Amino acid sequence: MPKRVLQGTVVSDKNDKTVVVLVERRFTHPLFKKTVRRSKKYKAHDESNQYKIGDMVSIEETKPISKDKTWIVVAGEAAAR
Repeated sequence: MPKRVLQGTVVSDKNDKTVVVLVERRFTHPLFKKTVRRSKKYKAHDESNQYKIGDMVSIEETKPISKDKTWIVVAGEAAAR
């Protein structure tokens, strides 16, 4: 089974080797036919602590690293500071 890859924005980098990534998905509501936005936060492993708040990153599903971390950062793009 292929691993899921999601894209999102880093919203926290306070933990050591961990970033919190906000992933937003958009879909059409089945009854009202209106576009709805839903977001969820994922904790992802960042071995070198290189990603900062505002960076766009791609995260990939992996085996559990800790109680809450089952994602790892695979690629990212630094935000214009």
